[in-house]
Formats: sequence, structure tokens, C-alpha cells
Amino acid sequence: MRGVFQASLLGLDEDVAVGALGATVHRTRLDRGAWIDVRPGWLSGADTLFERLAERVPWKGERRRMYDKVVDVPRLLKFYEEDEPLPDPVLDDARRALNAHYAEELGEPFRTAGLCYYRDGRDSVAWHGDTIGRGGTEDTMVAIISVGTPRPLLLRPRGGGHSLRHDLGHGDLIVMGGSCQRTWEHAVPKTTRPTGPRISIQFRPRGVR
Repeated sequence: MRGVFQASLLGLDEDVAVGALGATVHRTRLDRGAWIDVRPGWLSGADTLFERLAERVPWKGERRRMYDKVVDVPRLLKFYEEDEPLPDPVLDDARRALNAHYAEELGEPFRTAGLCYYRDGRDSVAWHGDTIGRGGTEDTMVAIISVGTPRPLLLRPRGGGHSLRHDLGHGDLIVMGGSCQRTWEHAVPKTTRPTGPRISIQFRPRGVR
């Protein structure tokens, strides 16, 4: 990629590292037992990590049935099972740090990683909750790191209602916990405004999609 070549040529690669959690994490309690934690700028050197992931990850386009036709999924994807090596060592560091911080509250480790590449404002993800594998009856957590250009992540009560907005990018972390995946939905909407690319990394426990 051009960005990777320029960074290497000019010696501008930044060190990429996870930061502290603990008291730096801000928790917002939602209704129906849901909550979100936000840690802005948790990952230093996030722009460098974006370039590395954009270049190294074997991104795939998928097609899914929507009503009576098959359409392109509006983003590129790559899913890493728990026994697959992650595409960058800092993602292993991030998962270890998240497991250490949330071990008691989650009761199980984050195991898998799903990566999404939003190339521009036309790429998006519709309203949903990550309940596959839990039957929609068990609480769980999903931790998302965003690198690249910030895009809004919206949250609303399942079935509709007032939405909350968090613009996430440049190494920001959001963790959705409690009943959030069952009782709330989240989405990254399309936008007609000019916007750069973004990659999100979602860590989940085993079986959750």
C-alpha cells in the first residue's frame, strides 16, 4: 500500500502499544442491565497499526441473502478462530490486557477476533447484537478497538429508541457488557460525507458472533 511504503521510506513508523486500563476506563450504565466502557486512545501508534493490518490481513468480501436477493456485505472481513495466529503481535497484547482487566467480570477469556475494514462511507454494518452462539439468553462482552478514521458507532435499545453515538478511531476502545448484546443493538451507519478508511478489531469469547 502507498501509505505503508511512505511510512517506511520516511522512517515515520510509530511504536504500537496498548495503554493502561483500570481507572482510565469510563463506564456508562445503560438500562436493562447493559453497560459500555470507553477508553479513548488506548492503542498508541494506531495509524501505524492501521497500515499494517490493511496490508497484511487477507481481507475477504462476502455475499449474503437479503430478502429475495444476494447482496455484497458492505465491508471487508476476516475472522480469526482462537487457535489461529493474529496478524499483528499488538493484537495478542491487547487480548491479554483485556482478559486480565475483565477476567473476574466476564468469567471467561476473550478468544476470537473479527476484523472489519470500512473502506469509505459506503461501507457499514446494520443494527444488530452479537448473540449467535449464546441463544440470545446469556450475557457476554464484546471489546472493539478502532484504528484509522473515526466513524460513529451507534447504540440503541433493541426494538428501537433513542440512540447513543461514539465516534471511534485512532486506537479507541469500547467494551459492551452486561446484557448489552441481548437488550441493545449497535450499528455503523453509511455516510455521504467524505471519510477515510477504518478498521475495527472485535474480541469475543468462544462461540459468540
